[in-house]
Amino acid sequence: MTRIFIDADACPVRDETYRVALRYGLHTFVVSNSMMAVPDTPLIERVVVTQGMDVADDWIAENTATHDIVISADIPLASRCVARGACVLDPRGRILDENAIGMALAVRNLMTDLRDTGAITQGNRSFTRADRSTFLSALDTAVVRARRQAAGKGRRLPFIPPDP
Repeated sequence: MTRIFIDADACPVRDETYRVALRYGLHTFVVSNSMMAVPDTPLIERVVVTQGMDVADDWIAENTATHDIVISADIPLASRCVARGACVLDPRGRILDENAIGMALAVRNLMTDLRDTGAITQGNRSFTRADRSTFLSALDTAVVRARRQAAGKGRRLPFIPPDP
């Protein structure tokens, strides 16, 4: 069964994720270090972890399983979740799966090194309406794909001819 995990503390697409989760009837975990409002429905569960570095990330990574979807901009968390069989989307709609996570980690590490040396001092560009739209489309695609794979329809089986 597909579930959604939101790394919620700085997530700008929580409301969009709630809408998609409710439309598909998916259990959703909203994981944060502090209390935040969530829709009043049994499908959406608030998880407040203790304060501390990476505590929310650890909870998500330990509870994620194959065919789950994680919403996070945190590349190291994404890598941990992909290793457990989950698909990760960042808030701009970039899908981080087993095909994309290696490059995302390499770019993240390079950018961290460049920032540490002072070569790059700018932050990320601002979040736009187009980013929100791209995210919604990517999340819908990820949900359909995860549900299909969980039902066993997402993998190709070899053709076996019938007995004569």
